[in-house]
Amino acid sequence: MKIDHIGIWVEDIDKMRQFYLTYFNTTSGEKYFNPQKKFTSYFITFNESGCRIELMHRPEIADNLSKRGFKMGIAHLTISVGSKETVNTLTERFRKDGYVIEGEPRTSGDGYYESVVLDPEGNYIEILA
Repeated sequence: MKIDHIGIWVEDIDKMRQFYLTYFNTTSGEKYFNPQKKFTSYFITFNESGCRIELMHRPEIADNLSKRGFKMGIAHLTISVGSKETVNTLTERFRKDGYVIEGEPRTSGDGYYESVVLDPEGNYIEILA
């Protein structure tokens, strides 16, 4: 068994799509739209692993006012980039581009080398060596 994809409700689907295309080795499927449900989605594929994210939008899905990553449900998404050097380089690229670095590159208590960045909508993305 393997995880095929994870779905994420987003406010600005095109902005979130561009985030994954810009910073990670991904490709995007065509935009899907269901006019009856006013549902829009993109499948973003991580090219090396084939794992996917489904970015989804519906106008009536409201944001929860609590801090993302600190409520019941999915806390973060972790993307393995292969090396400490890539973690450091990508973290600095995010910083230069104005993203919030929530956790500086470090070796965690459980032995992983990682940093944490907030995506354009405040979701926690762990960047893992």
